[in-house]
Amino acid sequence: VQLVESGGGLVQPGGSLRLSCAASGSIVSINRMGWYRQAPGKQRELVALIISGGSTSYADPVKGRFTVSRDNAKNTVYLQMNSLKPEDTAVYFCYAVVIDPSNYAKQYWGKGTLVTVSS
Repeated sequence: VQLVESGGGLVQPGGSLRLSCAASGSIVSINRMGWYRQAPGKQRELVALIISGGSTSYADPVKGRFTVSRDNAKNTVYLQMNSLKPEDTAVYFCYAVVIDPSNYAKQYWGKGTLVTVSS
């Protein structure tokens, strides 16, 4: 299974970006998908998750500004980021818990996409 992110880049404070992550490979279903981020010198932290039923959870710093969504038919998760702040600068990693043909649940990570918020 591979997770491929896209959509990162440089944006001014107050701007918006949309990240996408497509999962491919031996996938029966995806239990949950979402995003983590890691800023320079800091630990990786949860940003947002969406589970198969559609429930979502967000880290406090992004509530009200970021929206996570998924397209189950495309095995794709999105992160709409609005009102971006310099402290949102980080490498954003896609995350998924995938059910494979052996009915095992495994965690996968993307390689990350850099988001830089700066004027």
